Amino acid sequence: MAMSKQTVTHDIVIIGGGLVGASLGCALAPLIKQYGLRVAVIEATTLPEATEPPGWQPSFDARASAIAEGSAQRFRRLGIWEAMQQEASPIRRIHISERGRLGATRLNAQDVGVAALGHVIPNAWMGRVLHHELSGLPLEWHCPARVEQLAPVVEGHHLTLSDGSKLVAGLTVLADGGRSGLKEQLGIPSAQTSYQQTALITHVGVSQPHQGIAYERFTTDGPIALLPLPGNAMELVWTHPSGDEKARLALSDSDFLAQLQKAFGDRAGRFTRVGKRHVYPLKLTTADEPVRPGLVVLGNAAHALHPVAGQGFNLALRGVMDLVDTLTQALAQARFEKAENHLNVADTLGSMETLTRFEQCRERDRANVIRFSDGLVKLFGLDWPLLGHARAAGLIGLNLAGPLRRSLARRAMGIER
Repeated sequence: MAMSKQTVTHDIVIIGGGLVGASLGCALAPLIKQYGLRVAVIEATTLPEATEPPGWQPSFDARASAIAEGSAQRFRRLGIWEAMQQEASPIRRIHISERGRLGATRLNAQDVGVAALGHVIPNAWMGRVLHHELSGLPLEWHCPARVEQLAPVVEGHHLTLSDGSKLVAGLTVLADGGRSGLKEQLGIPSAQTSYQQTALITHVGVSQPHQGIAYERFTTDGPIALLPLPGNAMELVWTHPSGDEKARLALSDSDFLAQLQKAFGDRAGRFTRVGKRHVYPLKLTTADEPVRPGLVVLGNAAHALHPVAGQGFNLALRGVMDLVDTLTQALAQARFEKAENHLNVADTLGSMETLTRFEQCRERDRANVIRFSDGLVKLFGLDWPLLGHARAAGLIGLNLAGPLRRSLARRAMGIER
């Protein structure tokens, strides 16, 4: 199809103003200042005010994310960790066990010389901090607005929005979680593997201080994770075989807590209350083409993982930072090779040479995390007696092997790739 030359209106257009898209906007701040980048953000959902209201307090039902220490370091680099930390609960220890087996592994922050292995932060608070930072940048917002058509052109991509706007971007970043159908519109296939599992997510109260301990307990039905929250509360991620979660959604609070107590045990104390329950089907999704000329796919649009290792957003944030680093290097090199008045910023950002360099930087990390999380699900999902004994022995051995345990802790922190 012949494509006519059109005027580039934006150097970068970010589709999706959620945690990944907002993190990218913040990370681009130095380039916006140095090169005068023209950046637009398109978000389909009306966003709350970015200012922090006095006495802000997350509700008991608010969802939270486990932020690895490596991600905290990246937020420090963006200058927003101090604000993020105000509502963060540190993870000082991770306890990994299997129901019905004696083996267990404990990962401690002290073993790797840090104050915390990670942090649990309400998603609403992360979004508020990110958007407060974005409010100080010269970004063009289209919100609420949807991309109705996304088509490649010579200069990058032409976007037609539901608010009537028409944009041409040198680099388009698809960070909408993969729900918009834009990947399909562009003919970008994704490999999908259903785990035949559903995650039930809620907050629960506990009868004793959690002391910053996060739990990952494997059962025959699937893993149960508990993450520390402020006060005597924890976020629960309870994995069920698809369909089984419906019965637990219908339970009264007291019956739900009783079943959770039976499945998890008493290690975290007694479960005293439960918030609103949400369910999400689980599948492994990877985009076959994370980059194309003038296009990058980030976050859940590029890779949706099982929550067993809590690596989804952490992997996405590393992608955000690697993309900005790659763009920074490409612009610096182009400025060195060309006279200042001949530097075509949009062409440099969207060139396949630049984006291939970014993808080469990301592919190993992405493959390692997918292999690790997918392998855990499959390893602990096999109910073979001999394998169960081997898993128990492995957990005991890992707990005794200091260097190996510290290496696992550093990988969980997002420091080692």
